[in-house]
Amino acid sequence: MVANGRQEVLSVKIDPEVIHPEEAEMLQDLILAAVNDALSRAKSMVHEEMGKLTQGLNLPNIPGLL
Repeated sequence: MVANGRQEVLSVKIDPEVIHPEEAEMLQDLILAAVNDALSRAKSMVHEEMGKLTQGLNLPNIPGLL
C-alpha cells in the first residue's frame, strides 16, 4: 500500500496468488476507495469533535489547525 502525507492511500497491490488474477485490479480499486472514504470520514469526525471541544474558547483562526 502506498500513502501520501495528506493521509490518502494512493495505491493498493494485492498478490495475484491469493485471489483470482482477473479480479485483482477491481479489488484493489474497491479497497483503495473504501480506505480513502474511511480516512475522509475520520478526518471529518475529528474536525467536528474538535470544534465542539474548542467552542467558546476564542482561539485564533489558524489555517490547518482544525
